[in-house]
Amino acid sequence: MDGKQPPTIDSKFRLVLLAATRAEQIMRGARPKVEAGKKKSVRVAMDEISHQLVDWGYGPPPQEEPPAEEAKSEEEQPVASGVH
Repeated sequence: MDGKQPPTIDSKFRLVLLAATRAEQIMRGARPKVEAGKKKSVRVAMDEISHQLVDWGYGPPPQEEPPAEEAKSEEEQPVASGVH
């Protein structure tokens, strides 16, 4: 790898996390997606990432929270009692 991160990776921190996760998978027996030879698992993982062979994603988008005013008005609703 030439020191540059692939355009699909948004930060160096994410690159390190992705490489570490993939290297662990390789150490546990996952098949490398590039020619491994006698390279260490981290080097193989970095090569896979540089060739954009490792898919990753952020996961589902976060759920929107209701604005503070709506949440407050719901809390202020009187609770109906069973006593008449």
